[in-house]
Amino acid sequence: MQNFVYLIGDKAKREALVVDPAWDVKAVLRAADEEGFQVKGALITHTHFDHVNGLEELLSQTDGTVYIHKNEAQYLKGMKGNIKKIEGGEKIKIGDVEINFLHTPGHTPGSQCFLIGNNLVSGDTLFINACGRCDLPGGNAEEMYQSLTRLAGLDENTILYPGHNYADEPTSTIKNEKRFNPYMQLTNLSDFLTYRMGYR
Repeated sequence: MQNFVYLIGDKAKREALVVDPAWDVKAVLRAADEEGFQVKGALITHTHFDHVNGLEELLSQTDGTVYIHKNEAQYLKGMKGNIKKIEGGEKIKIGDVEINFLHTPGHTPGSQCFLIGNNLVSGDTLFINACGRCDLPGGNAEEMYQSLTRLAGLDENTILYPGHNYADEPTSTIKNEKRFNPYMQLTNLSDFLTYRMGYR
């Protein structure tokens, strides 16, 4: 269950945000420092423990802004002054780099992906040849189907950066996922529910 933690930033202005700070925050901050980036906060795909267990440590070092979907913010306690609640469709900039927020519920009610140019950071919504679980509290298979359908409509050259290292390669493309990912090949909700959840 290896997590991917990403830095998204502007190389010219040397500002960055950390996606899903967890586990070894010191290593993340060290990597940012080595590249000359000032960490300004965090982007949260969802609040499962394995994606946010380093958030308090990150804030203790940066006092940055935490961008989280409004449906997920209630699960972060004691960080009110740092929280920025986001809705799907909103955009922010880190330096001159624009980040588009895509609300993609299904794994959790407030799951979100980040689209930066032709790069998609997908958290636990879309994996390489898989998708996130829908059977945990707050999960919803119907919403997951709709979220995957939306992601399938992105430019096929969009590069996928998933939340976990579950494949032989760390990245993919929307084109490859539409071609090889069984969850993105299902063309109706009934088939998706049967395949994902075992419904009849």
